Amino acid sequence: MSDTSTAITPADVGVFTRDQVEMLTARKLETDWLREQRMRAHAVFADTPMPSTRLEDWRYTDIKKLLRLDAFSFAEERVPVGDAEGLLAGLRARVDEAGEASARLAQVDASVVLRELPDDLAAQGVIFTSLEAAAREHPELVQKHFGTAVTPDDGKFAALSSAFWTGGAFLYVPKDVQVEVPFRVYRWIGEGGTAALGRLLVVAEAGARVAVVEELGSDDLGKAALSVGAAEIFADDSAVVVYTQVQRYGRGVVHLATDRLVAGRDAKITTLYTSVGADVSRADVQCRLVAPGSHVDMLGLYIADGTQHFDNQTLQDHVAPHASSNLLFKGALNDTGRSVFRGLIRVHPKAQRTDAYQTNRNLILSDGARADSLPNLEIQADDVRCSHAATVGQLDEEEVFYLLSRGIPKPQAVRLVVFGFFGEVLEQLPLEGVRQELLRVVERKLAPSL
Repeated sequence: MSDTSTAITPADVGVFTRDQVEMLTARKLETDWLREQRMRAHAVFADTPMPSTRLEDWRYTDIKKLLRLDAFSFAEERVPVGDAEGLLAGLRARVDEAGEASARLAQVDASVVLRELPDDLAAQGVIFTSLEAAAREHPELVQKHFGTAVTPDDGKFAALSSAFWTGGAFLYVPKDVQVEVPFRVYRWIGEGGTAALGRLLVVAEAGARVAVVEELGSDDLGKAALSVGAAEIFADDSAVVVYTQVQRYGRGVVHLATDRLVAGRDAKITTLYTSVGADVSRADVQCRLVAPGSHVDMLGLYIADGTQHFDNQTLQDHVAPHASSNLLFKGALNDTGRSVFRGLIRVHPKAQRTDAYQTNRNLILSDGARADSLPNLEIQADDVRCSHAATVGQLDEEEVFYLLSRGIPKPQAVRLVVFGFFGEVLEQLPLEGVRQELLRVVERKLAPSL
């Protein structure tokens, strides 16, 4: 929902003008449908003011104070040809550190600079390429799905993404093809003062099985940078999709994401969002259960320290009967770190026999930290099982004392308690290798501050 009471200012548009959209789509020789989609999205973006705290969804995140769109240039093809080999070598090393992968794709700012897909997967009909390339080479697949789950009407930043995305990643897994090793997508911001707009589209046909790990990163930046992302994930009948995102941008980055999950009959989608980086990170994640038997697990883990501000907005949207969802988000907050969680379970009138649960728990590690948690239910059917819970609490001193009595130094004891707190989230991720990676991410985040 936009704040229509506020007049549009130049800061609401910045350098992201209609002329720039036209130059972008012309330079990339895009087809008419994609050009028209970009132009429609820009019209919504340009007509929508920056969200204000008068909007309930933005009440606890004053984005107008945290972000000015006229402070950024548009990051577009910033990879110098002469540096390509060195950049590729560095990215390969970074991606290889992440763990095993069936295929890899890396994007720096606006440019996809690395793509690897084994021949055996390509022979089974798997497509893994940049979204730009997929729109040219597989227009029927892309047009059928792209922009149908994330639309400009999802907010100003979804409209910005839809108008200005570049590079992007596209993964298509045909019917009954099952890939056990994760696909890896890596997005890197290389320079402050720029805006990078990535995009992800995953399509799993009936009976397919696939896992995707997307990592977002940068160095600490002396000048602010903007990351605007959007993901659309479709699981057709009986498909299984596991999506893990690791957001570990450096300081100086503002990250805004709009993600949508669509689960078909007897399909299962599991997502885990891990946020440890950036100055400001906001994720608007919604799942839509459109057929009986569908199930979605939405998991989240976040650790804020310093002045970091993390905002998670979620929706479990039950359209069909006999479907289920479970959400569990946990966060630890230190120094003057801040978190916001607003979650909604919505059950439509015909969605009888829905099972839906939502839990947000926050661990406060310092006097200056704060967490706001607002779970909600909107039930329009009478034969359902739905519940929500939220807690904001201090560290359990008895647990810490027990570890101290066993000779464990206090910083290590506190870290162990926090590890145990996050264990309930990590144990639900059905990827053992990725789970171990995330434990290392948590350990590195906690080590300097505890």
